Amino acid sequence: MRKYFKIILVFVWMAIIFIFSNQPAVVSDEKSRLVIRVFQFLGLNLDSILGELANFIIRKIAHFLEYLILYLLLFNALSKGISLKKKLILALFIVFLYACTDEFHQLFVSGRTGRIRDVIIDTFGGGAGALILYFKSK
Repeated sequence: MRKYFKIILVFVWMAIIFIFSNQPAVVSDEKSRLVIRVFQFLGLNLDSILGELANFIIRKIAHFLEYLILYLLLFNALSKGISLKKKLILALFIVFLYACTDEFHQLFVSGRTGRIRDVIIDTFGGGAGALILYFKSK
């Protein structure tokens, strides 16, 4: 039963990523602006520090973190019978494939584009998860 729960978590997180990607650019942009306003409320004005790049950086950090979480969930859901090395690589490969399909999907969403850069950022998020788990296991 626990194994199924782990797999369900992976699919729920993939659905969350899909829902975020399915939002038109103006909705996604407003969410990034909200994060910037929260930081401003906390006393850190990202607009004054990063200028025009603030929104872009927030969006790319979100990509990175979404796929870091996906990687951790995938790794956790993979069978215990698989070696550590194979689990690390397989989870990263699945993250890469899902990032590719996500960017392809965005080609059909109003105001959105599919970018190789985002696939790379997403995969780096997964790679960060791999490094964390690798060093944790050592």
